[in-house]
Amino acid sequence: MTGISRTSADLDPRRRRILFRAWHRGIREMDLILGQFAEAELSTLSEAELDELETIMREEDNDLVRWITGEQPLPEHYATALFARIAAYRPDFDPVQHEAE
Repeated sequence: MTGISRTSADLDPRRRRILFRAWHRGIREMDLILGQFAEAELSTLSEAELDELETIMREEDNDLVRWITGEQPLPEHYATALFARIAAYRPDFDPVQHEAE
């Protein structure tokens, strides 16, 4: 997947901004993880979860990748259900190939 595939027309301004930021990270791995996670989950997140997601997204991409992959221990303040959902999310890196299977 190379980028956003859902329309943001049905989203409120805050969710649109988050979706854009999720797809425009510093490194491609985080674009794919956060971008696809946001596409799939953003419309159902509560205001508190949106707050938490915005806090997570303020972290450096390299740190996020290390925490998600387990290369470095996750800071205690991120040991939350939302971070676990993000870390467990497995983006579709090549949907064209996947569809052909």
